[in-house]
Amino acid sequence: MKPFIDLKAQYVNIKDEILQCINKILESSHYILGENVKALEDEVKNYLGVKEAVGVASGTDALHLALRALNIKEGDEVITTPFTFFATVEAIIYVGAKPFFVDIEETTYNIDVDKIEEKITPRTKAIIPVHIFGCPVNMKKINEIAKKYGLWVIEDAAQAFGAQIGDKKIGSLGDIGCFSFYPSKNLGCFGDGGMIVTNDAEIAEKVRILRNHGSPGRYIHQTIGVNSRLDEIQAGILRVKMKYIDQYNELRRKKAELYTKFLNEVVITPKEPDNTYHVYHLYSIRSKERDKIKENLNTHGIPSVVYYPIPMHLQNALKFLGYKTGDFPIAEAVSQEILSLPIYPEIPDEEIFHISQIILRCFQENS
Repeated sequence: MKPFIDLKAQYVNIKDEILQCINKILESSHYILGENVKALEDEVKNYLGVKEAVGVASGTDALHLALRALNIKEGDEVITTPFTFFATVEAIIYVGAKPFFVDIEETTYNIDVDKIEEKITPRTKAIIPVHIFGCPVNMKKINEIAKKYGLWVIEDAAQAFGAQIGDKKIGSLGDIGCFSFYPSKNLGCFGDGGMIVTNDAEIAEKVRILRNHGSPGRYIHQTIGVNSRLDEIQAGILRVKMKYIDQYNELRRKKAELYTKFLNEVVITPKEPDNTYHVYHLYSIRSKERDKIKENLNTHGIPSVVYYPIPMHLQNALKFLGYKTGDFPIAEAVSQEILSLPIYPEIPDEEIFHISQIILRCFQENS
């Protein structure tokens, strides 16, 4: 079986830079909150066009600490999508708040912004839009709603580093942007890592204190925090990769364009909203023949993944929220038809052609 994402292919291309970087850090013997973390924070700030960036240990921690920095707590409600990775919802529950789901758009799989207002109650404190698969959410409408009702906006940009709306980078459009640097992400390290970005210096300082055991200085603790410091070695690796992120994203877009060219007439291919720059963290097709396609690909040694087979409102861990089958019909339908195909900057065009031909044959057999 071939890899779904060939991380080694990327490593081989930048191996010398990565090893030189790691060796320099090892020689320095400075492993926690060192110069690479600070330099990466500055580089991400400049890249995204924001005033503050704070490195943390994971994308999950980024969401959790963002909610804590905004003082969202027990009794509060946070609106988000049921079609996302579990961490989005987990972070809300960590702080004692209650997630309120809104169904998704059938074209982008992002939260349906036209259905948000009807879910707002006096207890609603924030909206967490998720830029799923690297496709930007309609942030103009999200921000208009947030302003009207006095809500915070936390962008879950874990899958969307480098994505844009117009000339604005995703993550810079809400009150806080949260990123994951998990190895498979568009900008990924060699372990876990995450970052919070904001234009609010007070929020950033709260996160800095929270990520380091609630401490603004050595052995001084203002609050109960967590241990969530971005590792110095991971920051160094990310700094190497940052130099290539636009190139990587452009290559992803070209690979996605090729898939769409081959498959557009037999399956539902990803849609890119007007005035946006989709970065295709995942290339996800939809078809009622999903299981057959997956089985045929597997027979040929081609991996494919279902993101996500069970929407959040139907997860056993979230039964206590009281949702049931039928509450969010679009998310439920998509979860039965979605299939992500291998995509990464280095995947050969010939491989995309080969994968596409296997899928096309599934439909030729039915004709």
